[in-house]
Amino acid sequence: MDFTLDIMRDGDWSAVRNPYVEGLATGNATFETQAPEWHDWDGHHLTSCRLVARSGDWVGGWAALSPVSRRPAYSGVAEVSIYVASGARGLGAGNALLRELVRRSEESGVWTLQASIFPENTASIAIHKGCGFREVGYRERISSLHGHWRDTVIMERRSRVVGA
Repeated sequence: MDFTLDIMRDGDWSAVRNPYVEGLATGNATFETQAPEWHDWDGHHLTSCRLVARSGDWVGGWAALSPVSRRPAYSGVAEVSIYVASGARGLGAGNALLRELVRRSEESGVWTLQASIFPENTASIAIHKGCGFREVGYRERISSLHGHWRDTVIMERRSRVVGA
């Protein structure tokens, strides 16, 4: 499948929401149990780093950043969200999205990217490692999902460009 990376636009939400919903269904993508409405999602993500992998009108995946804190000292630290549609998994969309997200984050002055990933999500861990992230921690029973306590792997990537 051929896809192009593009900036996520406001009107993309219905297409972007689909990979998110598919991620929810796996039980290994997020602690959330339902996809947010556009207004809520938009208010929690940085506007400078929002990407989609597009094939025609179909969105095969997306990646975006959220601030980890509103405090000025952490203005260059962001959390990664990346979702790949089931029909695009294993085709390089996730890797391409994350690499471009890293590049754009550095253009935006972000010096640290972090991700919290379920240990069962081995594909996501591998993609992050391939893009320069390293494991920096492991949270045991950090939260409950559908009545089961879950662990997360904490991954981080420090820029060699911003704040170097």
